[in-house]
Amino acid sequence: MTDDRQLWARSVDGDTTAFGTLFERHADAVFGYCLRRTGSWLAAEDLVSVVFLEAWRRRDAMVPYGASVLPWLYGIALGVSRNHHRSLRRHRAALDRVPPPEPSADHADVVAERVDAERRVAAVQRHLARLPRRDREVVEACVWLGQTQAEAAVMLGIPLGTVKSRLARAHRHLRTGVLADLAMEDR
Repeated sequence: MTDDRQLWARSVDGDTTAFGTLFERHADAVFGYCLRRTGSWLAAEDLVSVVFLEAWRRRDAMVPYGASVLPWLYGIALGVSRNHHRSLRRHRAALDRVPPPEPSADHADVVAERVDAERRVAAVQRHLARLPRRDREVVEACVWLGQTQAEAAVMLGIPLGTVKSRLARAHRHLRTGVLADLAMEDR
């Protein structure tokens, strides 16, 4: 199996097939991250497209960290999701004036599963929102994405020691709140 570094080198030379292989390899992970950041299935799907378009556009400027391009893709996803949140805040007043779409009945188990997943993500997001942004982003990188602390440092562009201290501080704040909320909602 060709590793990410080789595929990336071919992508830099304009090989769209190699880039497509990287997309297939990492799109689900990037989608999961975007879903956790936004709490919305549809927004996450849109953001994944933007992440990979941006990766293609900036492919000449990137050198993979380790054997994987995933930490770099997560870094792009972080920036894209920040832009998404800024856009939502800027347009919230205008969107509030637009009437909501008519509700439709849920006819599939998949839809019910998505709603439950979004409810759980929202519970976690409520507690994460209480953290400073810098602590929240470290939690997302290390806990949600399963990145090592060193990979999180690369993704966020901060020293490893900073990742460790932010993660410890966030852990102290989140230890009881999230689990208690999820237990209450499941009753």
